[in-house]
Amino acid sequence: MLEKEEIFSKVLRAGRRTYFFDVRSTKADDYYITITESKKFTEEDGSYHFKKHKIYLYKEDFTAFKEILDKMIDFVLDHKGEEVISERHQKDFKRESFSDTLDKIKSADSFTNIDFDDI
Repeated sequence: MLEKEEIFSKVLRAGRRTYFFDVRSTKADDYYITITESKKFTEEDGSYHFKKHKIYLYKEDFTAFKEILDKMIDFVLDHKGEEVISERHQKDFKRESFSDTLDKIKSADSFTNIDFDDI
């Protein structure tokens, strides 16, 4: 399906993810919505790539989609509140690299390597 030029667009940036909300036009000149999630992945060498996932939402599904989405959001907020509890989503979160983990293991090994003849 070839997509035509966006008619109306909004962008939501959320850390490594970016959400694109676009109103587009069909061949019959009716409107539909696309929601695209673009997620950035960084390689060990510093290069990066993006993975994209797209949802096409047509007018005949708007009401049911919105009702279910509203219920899902209400359920999550009612049961878990608005606070983000995953450390991965904290602004200062930094995933430890493999080499950092190895360094910790090596330093732990050297720390516990005690020669009792020295005591």
